[in-house]
Amino acid sequence: MAARMTRNPLTAAAVALAVAAAGCAGWGGWSWYEAAHDDAAAYADERDAALAAGEQAVQNMNTLDHRDLRRGLDAWEDSATGDLRRQLVDGRREFVKQIQQAKTVTSAEVLSGAVTELDARAGRAGVMVALRIEVTAPKGKPVRKESRMLGELTRTPEGWKLSALGQAPVGDTASE
Repeated sequence: MAARMTRNPLTAAAVALAVAAAGCAGWGGWSWYEAAHDDAAAYADERDAALAAGEQAVQNMNTLDHRDLRRGLDAWEDSATGDLRRQLVDGRREFVKQIQQAKTVTSAEVLSGAVTELDARAGRAGVMVALRIEVTAPKGKPVRKESRMLGELTRTPEGWKLSALGQAPVGDTASE
């Protein structure tokens, strides 16, 4: 007589759970791989890098202490590239004279920033940075003002650098 096989419900449940767990693990691994290699994630990383570099560069360009001009002007030059850097290097000697006469201390604090455009393939980006700038003259109280700056960035082998910087327009510029 043939032995009749009986199924153990616990064994069947354990096999079913193992198959489900393997399926979930496979799906999770595949999803993670896709997310890690997604173009959107790479674009977001590039945007974040441009924003961080832009904010730091704009802050550097608005911070200068007459008592340590060399360090401040070196930071300006290190933050810039292209024509902007050339202008800074070419005008450095005259600028040193002006700041030494004025004896001012200027410091900037980034309040917020945003990438206004990004062309990662071309290595170009735009940023808008809001700053709080404090200027202290030799005999006087510090004067604070808030400013918005527009910067153009260029990707270099060292990372994102400012290639242009200017004041952002303020107020309603539409004509009636």
